[in-house]
Amino acid sequence: MERISTNWIFKKINEDISFLTGCFKEILEDLGENDLAQLLELKSKGQNLSETTINLEEKHIQVLSIYLQLMNLVEENAAVQFRRKIIDQSGLQEVRGSWAETISRLQSNGLSDKEISKVISKIKVIPVLTAHPTEAKRISILDLHRDLYLKIVQLENNTYSKVEREVIKNEIKSLIERWWRTGEVYLEKPTVVAERNNVMHYFLKVFPQELAKSDTHLKQTWLSLGKDPNLLQSPGDYPKLQFGSWVGGDRDGHPHVTAELTQETLLAHRNAAIKILYEQIFELAKDMTFSEIRNPVPEFLIKRIRKMESEFGSEGSIAIARNPYEPWRQFINLVLLRLENTGKYPPDGNYPVYVQVDQLADDLNILRKSLKEIGADRIMEEHLFPIERQVICFGFHLAKLDIRQNSEFHDKAMEQILASVYPERAAFKTWTEKERIQFILEELTIERPFGVHGKSFGPEADKVLDCYRVVKKHTDKYGPDGIGSFIISMTRQVSDIVMVYLFFREVALDPKQFQVVPLFETIEDLSRSSQIMEAYLSLPFRKKLEYEVQEIMLGYSDSNKDGGIISSRWNIYKTETELTKVANRHGIKFRFFHGIGGTISRGGGKYHRFLESMPAGSLSGEMKLTVQGETIAQQFGNLLNGTYNFEMLLSGVALQTAYFEHSLIAENFPQEALQKLSTYSFDFYKSLIKHPSFIQFYGEATPIDVLELSKIGSRPARRTGTRTLEDLRAIPWVFSWNQSRFNLTGWFGIGYALEKLQKEEPQYYDELRKNADSWPLLRYILIQVETSLLIADPELMQSYADLVTDDRIKEDIMAIVLQEYRRSMDGIDRMFEKERETRRISHLDVLQRRKNALTALHKMQLVNLEKWRDTKDQSSPEANYLVTRLLEITTALSGGLKNTG
Repeated sequence: MERISTNWIFKKINEDISFLTGCFKEILEDLGENDLAQLLELKSKGQNLSETTINLEEKHIQVLSIYLQLMNLVEENAAVQFRRKIIDQSGLQEVRGSWAETISRLQSNGLSDKEISKVISKIKVIPVLTAHPTEAKRISILDLHRDLYLKIVQLENNTYSKVEREVIKNEIKSLIERWWRTGEVYLEKPTVVAERNNVMHYFLKVFPQELAKSDTHLKQTWLSLGKDPNLLQSPGDYPKLQFGSWVGGDRDGHPHVTAELTQETLLAHRNAAIKILYEQIFELAKDMTFSEIRNPVPEFLIKRIRKMESEFGSEGSIAIARNPYEPWRQFINLVLLRLENTGKYPPDGNYPVYVQVDQLADDLNILRKSLKEIGADRIMEEHLFPIERQVICFGFHLAKLDIRQNSEFHDKAMEQILASVYPERAAFKTWTEKERIQFILEELTIERPFGVHGKSFGPEADKVLDCYRVVKKHTDKYGPDGIGSFIISMTRQVSDIVMVYLFFREVALDPKQFQVVPLFETIEDLSRSSQIMEAYLSLPFRKKLEYEVQEIMLGYSDSNKDGGIISSRWNIYKTETELTKVANRHGIKFRFFHGIGGTISRGGGKYHRFLESMPAGSLSGEMKLTVQGETIAQQFGNLLNGTYNFEMLLSGVALQTAYFEHSLIAENFPQEALQKLSTYSFDFYKSLIKHPSFIQFYGEATPIDVLELSKIGSRPARRTGTRTLEDLRAIPWVFSWNQSRFNLTGWFGIGYALEKLQKEEPQYYDELRKNADSWPLLRYILIQVETSLLIADPELMQSYADLVTDDRIKEDIMAIVLQEYRRSMDGIDRMFEKERETRRISHLDVLQRRKNALTALHKMQLVNLEKWRDTKDQSSPEANYLVTRLLEITTALSGGLKNTG
């Protein structure tokens, strides 16, 4: 059955691509672009384009770009249809990462319906949207993608007549033509406001629909598996899916994120949240046209209506009179009146407001009880339940805005404050850690601030405190719900954490209301994190805060840049294990915040596989993770795919939480062996990036210089502008290696490490090989590394290396890289019993389908990159033309490879 289904999906993809390519070809012919139509014809027949397209114009680049992205849409739809086919043939529980699989696995492990439902209701997952510079497509193009995807899905309906299908085909052609006429490259860098509007689109227009569909699917699954319907009935019985954002709050190396922008963002979130709730409840009122003549009205509903009417006086009477004899609608009219006043700034003091979202939830609960009492359960579930869930998930704040800043920036801020208050002690950076902690803790026993309100201490100090004053002002008015975590990038010691509380004191922020979150990023910082948290949690000051949950953020990107993929993954796993022990000793829970990106190098991958790979006990029911750049659109841009990704996320957290709570995991895996592998890989990776010629090779063999000029994000590519590997952000680091098809960050080091382990520690090697399929972490690492190797292309690597001007440097580095590539491919093959062609048939098919068009684009990039670098005057019209051309090619390659950084 598996083979039949696999053959079916390959056939479907090819047919659908042929159909859409035909539509595109017809459009081009209609527009008189016969040479471009011919280019598509050549491509569809698999003929080699790499020699003929090197010197073609911008429109030839766009033809290939659109062709590759049409392929992405077809594959996404095919995956949805494939899952449906699995359900029809084998049952719900056969879909990997689904609720049906999770519930069935827990049931087979002896958990009762009540125990399973208890786990489901306690989990809390917080996806945090960020605007890292990885979204290489314009928002208008993303909108076109969504519309086109819906038309592709429409064609799955076999009941349409030939005429109706022809209408849909014409609508598809219209969308493709609009796409063709729309430029794909950002000509100006987007502002933070534009990035905020983009993520808010998901909060307002996309996620509510996907949340509702996800809830419906969970309920249907629960009932289809014969579970007790009473255990999954009220909104609180379902998983808590809430959202966060960094856009407008993350100021780490981002000079454009100001205190004013943060204030605007908090208000924009609140206004949008109330607006969408108002709109949904307004629509609900239209469905509540129940007559008091036909339905007995509960006394508690009458009492609440009378009370609310009296609070609003004549306005309340008007709201009642609008729908005589329809008490349910009258009640909702009054709820709307109060919600409308809540959204006003300032609100009308003569009328009540919902001070907290819980008050709105209480009113909706009155409505729920009244509908239940008259037996309108179906209407309650269909029309009221989605709004109740919206209130739980989005509240009046829409998304929690995290505030992030670098520890070094905080150090400068503290030095400036001390220079003003204690001039003789201003050299804060030179203090020992013991001196820093002692000073901070002593200061925290004193209530007075360092300076009077409005006093200027210096640029860094003023920026930090201005931001915190915005938070203070907002929370005083609206409460703390809209504020997420205060995150300290590059946390290296306890004083980095406690220093934030001094900033709190300066603006009178209540330390018990907010999470101060260390972010551990480098391999060294990860290894020291348990020691740091042990010391922090032991402080009497910290114990007084009485947090039941302490959030800790783990950085996947910088740890990979620092030590390579094997060392990064293993050290994060170890860190979670050791930190969980620290939490248990202190009687609290850690909520891990996983700073993952879209690519394998930065922690990306299927959510259920990612969650399975975590150490036992590290998931205590709550998890937070970043969703960055292009990943937002890829994973959540379309309803069915977005719903499935949320399902994988929520069900995966529920599964791992239940396994730990009910002692269903017995981890007996060869950790010492993986530690050895990690050490060998780390040393070999370091030997490459510390090679005296490596920086020059990297700068010339990858298009990093082009990427630093790109307009795909508001954030600079470097934190401080210093041209060093340390200062370069992890995202352009990964992006540049991907563009040049080295894909180095996703595999380098494993071949050498496996070979050395087999020679020097054969018993460890054998243990790893024996557990390659059974240990989720090891399997996840190996599969991801193999995927990175498959995407890499040795011929293209050599072509990019030929851009290096020094032949000796080129030959030295390429000898290392190519030897390690071959060694890694062979090493991964030996770890698995089955041949790669059997194990990775789908992935190989995806790569082969793209190979010809991608190779053509790479050749174009190489030629234009060399021309641009040879241009003496980088400000000349010729140089500007070449940069634009290169950015167009970069966008096309990103779409074809389905990742940037």
